[in-house]
Amino acid sequence: MTAPARPRLGGHPEAGGTRFAVFTAAATAAVELLDDRGERRQARPLEPRGDGYFELFVPGVGHGALYRFAIDGRSLPDPYARALPRGVHGPAQVYEPRYQLRHPAPQRELTRQVIYELHVGTFTQAGTFEAAQRRLPLLAELGVTTLELMPLAAFAGERGWGYDGVALFAPHPAYGTPDELRELVDAAHGLGLGVLLDVVYNHLGPSGNYLGAYSPDYFHADVDNAWGKALRYDHPPLRQLVLQNARYWLEEFGFDGLRLDATHAIVDASAPHVLAELTQMAHALAPPRLVIAEDERNHAELVTRDGLDALWADDFHHQLRVLLTAERDGYYA
Repeated sequence: MTAPARPRLGGHPEAGGTRFAVFTAAATAAVELLDDRGERRQARPLEPRGDGYFELFVPGVGHGALYRFAIDGRSLPDPYARALPRGVHGPAQVYEPRYQLRHPAPQRELTRQVIYELHVGTFTQAGTFEAAQRRLPLLAELGVTTLELMPLAAFAGERGWGYDGVALFAPHPAYGTPDELRELVDAAHGLGLGVLLDVVYNHLGPSGNYLGAYSPDYFHADVDNAWGKALRYDHPPLRQLVLQNARYWLEEFGFDGLRLDATHAIVDASAPHVLAELTQMAHALAPPRLVIAEDERNHAELVTRDGLDALWADDFHHQLRVLLTAERDGYYA
């Protein structure tokens, strides 16, 4: 007997309305859909689908609608939101992509790529996807072949490195809309530039992280890393969140690959390891996508055993920093 299909979590437009779905292991009473102000007088109960999944189709609700979920009366943002126009503590937005990708991705061997790491918030004075797009010809003229966008998942506040993202499916709203990000990737492809995305699957940021309110099992109770409780990859909803998120960036935005942040901090005793499963998924797409790990252990097994395409080598940077600053903590020990 095959397992029942699980609802697609979040709020997704369909013909005639929007389908909303939630996973929670924390609810003891009601799971509800709220309006953009989080007021319960407009609450609609979601229908249980078993194993902690709840779902509701709402006719007449479409692109642009704002919503929240409530678990036992507590109003919460949607951690699966595709857009968070008011920030990570605000309501989610139902988002239906309007921009269609036009340009095919350039195909180059990894050894022939010149990668430029780009932080959208500081690459231009405006710090937006739109402003970055206008400067892409300068990078192509420079000889860059591939952009690597630093993390884009929504985080608390307006500006930051991006490594404290909490809403993995929502591009950071200060940078622009999901469609403006699609247009940036497409414009890069039109100039012959590949585009990689830096993603963080080893921890979530401290502010705006509501996953634990939906289910504490997303996190290990007794396993910590440098940022707090480690993500629990033997918890199927967490594993599916990350695998679906990786596919989302690659398929729906057209990214040519992923750079995985601090994979040494990903705790997973499963077989296969989540990194191997993620890489297998990325390689099965058409065209296959790259997966590069940043891992302070320099474990060649990530390539030879788990199938990743490459490791990000920080050694030269670390050696220079130790030489110039005498720092000896953390990475520089």
